[in-house]
Amino acid sequence: MAKSFRGKKPHITSGPFPSWLLTRLLVVSVALFLSSCTCDKGPLGSATNPIKIYFVPSVDIKVLEDNSKAIKEYLEANTPYHFTVSIPTSFVAVVEAFGTHRADVSAMNTFGYLMAHERYRATARLTVLRHGSSTYQAQFVARAGGPIQKLEDLAGKRVAFVDPASTSGYLLPLKVLRERSIQPSETMFAMRHDSVISMIYQGQVDAGATFYSPPTEGEIQDARRLVKTQYPDVEEKIAIIELTDSIPNDPIVFRAGLDEEIVNTIVDTFLKYIETPEGRQAFNSIYGVTALQRAQDSDYDGVRQMLETLGVSAGQLAGRR
Repeated sequence: MAKSFRGKKPHITSGPFPSWLLTRLLVVSVALFLSSCTCDKGPLGSATNPIKIYFVPSVDIKVLEDNSKAIKEYLEANTPYHFTVSIPTSFVAVVEAFGTHRADVSAMNTFGYLMAHERYRATARLTVLRHGSSTYQAQFVARAGGPIQKLEDLAGKRVAFVDPASTSGYLLPLKVLRERSIQPSETMFAMRHDSVISMIYQGQVDAGATFYSPPTEGEIQDARRLVKTQYPDVEEKIAIIELTDSIPNDPIVFRAGLDEEIVNTIVDTFLKYIETPEGRQAFNSIYGVTALQRAQDSDYDGVRQMLETLGVSAGQLAGRR
């Protein structure tokens, strides 16, 4: 909108140009110079152009920050590269970061990976293992001893999911509900697996859906373990109602066009790191991961078939977010 000079006298100078115009021209000239500058940031992996790693939010931010920092420090000590670590607000933010080259590597959920591959050709090169398993399931959970004892009891109830881009926290459960024509009265997104459990524990919703991993040595490994410090009796208060089919675990994904030497170096270093006590601790703390294995895009074709069953593509689901 143009500025109005009504009621004001314009400033007039005796020179060929008003001083305010000279100042404005100088500012514009500097801005144009800076915007057109093709300053070399240096090769990827250098101190001036570090490799950018994203860790999607899954647990308490402080836990994620501390352990992702430990991973970064190991990578820098055991590769010739420099790294930066970022924690985005959602899965979709990581996908878009791949498209704008703001992300080079990311540990992300399965559905987010399909979006990143479909839109920007990012590729899975590692799959996480949890207690020896390369696949996982979703679980429906509700208050133990409450009115919800089987999946059909979710009809007309309040149900919390994780995120529209979460495979175990939304898509797998959605597939089951559609197949059985079960319609909750209200659904909402808690944005984190531990938040879904907390909402059920506090009575904010009747039930929810999160990731499931089988118990190990008598200890639960599903999403309820994420809140055991806060709610020590969560295992007794919240019960599993039903499990879904299995799909491949979450991948570690690399941006399309990334130099293959960089990719192989990072993959090999991740594999070495998780074999150390410190590496197992870091990965287990943020993602419940106990090992890694090499992966390829075709490992996730079964998930694509699931989306076909739902009648949507990864991109379409992202657009509904």
